[in-house]
Amino acid sequence: MLNGLRAIDCDVHPMVPGMRALAPYLDEFWRDQVVERGITQLDSQSWPIRAPKTIREDWRGPDGRGAESVAQLQAQALDRFGAETAILNCLYGVQLVMNEDMAVAFARALNDWIRAEWLDRDPRLRASIVLPLHSIERSVEEIERLAGDGRFVQVLALAMGETPLGRRQFWPVYEACVRHGLAFGIHAGSAYRHPQTSVGWTSWYLEEYAANQQGFQSQLASLITEGVLTKFPELKVVLLESGVTWLPAFLWRLQKTWKGVRFEIPWVDRPPAELVRDQVRLTVQPLDAPDDPGVVQRVLDHLRSDEMLLWASDWPHWQFDGDAAVPPGIPESLLPKLIRENPLATYQRLREGAAR
Repeated sequence: MLNGLRAIDCDVHPMVPGMRALAPYLDEFWRDQVVERGITQLDSQSWPIRAPKTIREDWRGPDGRGAESVAQLQAQALDRFGAETAILNCLYGVQLVMNEDMAVAFARALNDWIRAEWLDRDPRLRASIVLPLHSIERSVEEIERLAGDGRFVQVLALAMGETPLGRRQFWPVYEACVRHGLAFGIHAGSAYRHPQTSVGWTSWYLEEYAANQQGFQSQLASLITEGVLTKFPELKVVLLESGVTWLPAFLWRLQKTWKGVRFEIPWVDRPPAELVRDQVRLTVQPLDAPDDPGVVQRVLDHLRSDEMLLWASDWPHWQFDGDAAVPPGIPESLLPKLIRENPLATYQRLREGAAR
């Protein structure tokens, strides 16, 4: 299916059964709080769980939810698509909790749950560290706590969080990422503290889905203009479930305007498109392009790089593409880089593990 390549799946999503699963990883105070407050679930999946796009029908459990065990991941994704390595990006509502202390406790428990219930059960698995970004100090502490485990290869934030990610308050997180060889992943999703669009709240799921592109554009502009990519040239930023086709036009407009107002951000000392090509990567599931190989090739040409795209199955989310491991239109000549070489170049810890 992947031409025998040793594939690296850069985006899979284990689902937490509920707070009962995290309880063993909470200290006594927070276990009591979960019971006293009646907190049974923090699922951040805002889409209807039975919507066809949310989870592929034959990947659903008896309750209609996605897979909650390593065995299901192995059968439905790892073995099916022939992945040698897969990066777990757990989208659970610990990043939506308003109480800072609770968010820290829940994020810590989630990361420990991922380590014990998933990473320890299949050597092919790697994971992202979910951060309680309401507290930068505690986020850095969480990175330091888990940095010794080489199976954590990335940290994870949401595209539509509370604050633009380029702001100086986040820089200690990027310093920690560079220090420990971790990529910084930004995944589609919202913390729902602000409207999903610049003009207000959406009414329909379709609007929210499309609005994620605006969120990625805003975060990318923030990382560039605030100087994150310049300050941390070793940092790799990975846009997960962002789509791809929007990027060339967005970069063209950003760079054209930068030429006229660059005097206000002198730290951006070279064209933004160059910074992005050097440091930003995007997963190709979903690929927001027609099936026409000619159109896809034009998009790839406009990126002006064959190093920016990473393969991902996006399991168990479904884009109505059956068992096709690679989106239609991707040229076969790109597969070695897409499926293995680019992920290894992006994730320092994967590269070090492969070398060992």
